[in-house]
Amino acid sequence: MRFMMLMIPKGYESAAPGTMPPADAVAAMMKYNEALKEAGVLITLDGLHPPSMGARVSFGGGKPVVTDGPFIEAKEVLGGYWMIDVKSRDEAIAWAKRCPASSNEIIEIRQVQEMADFPADIQAAAAGLTELQGTSVP
Repeated sequence: MRFMMLMIPKGYESAAPGTMPPADAVAAMMKYNEALKEAGVLITLDGLHPPSMGARVSFGGGKPVVTDGPFIEAKEVLGGYWMIDVKSRDEAIAWAKRCPASSNEIIEIRQVQEMADFPADIQAAAAGLTELQGTSVP
């Protein structure tokens, strides 16, 4: 089962462009990331620049509208993510609990929808998805 662990750092929604975490926090996180890799559960991971460097494309009225960050209405934003492959939701939660996160960070855990989760008509409509993803998905 694949899960995304989404890091939500409070305050990151208003972080200035170029904001970086402290080196000691990065070092602690690297030990955690290495443990995920050594356990054979890590698929990928990345940190994200603050929303002040991003953009949102909305489709109100059916036309794309681009809004540059920061986003005034944002209360929670992503700071980064891990994609892991584990046997259960409980195992994903156990990995999240091991993260050396600070008191202002939350990890949201979301299971990835696998093709087998969908009825036949949706699987047919999504034919070719695994080729687009570049990997084989169970």
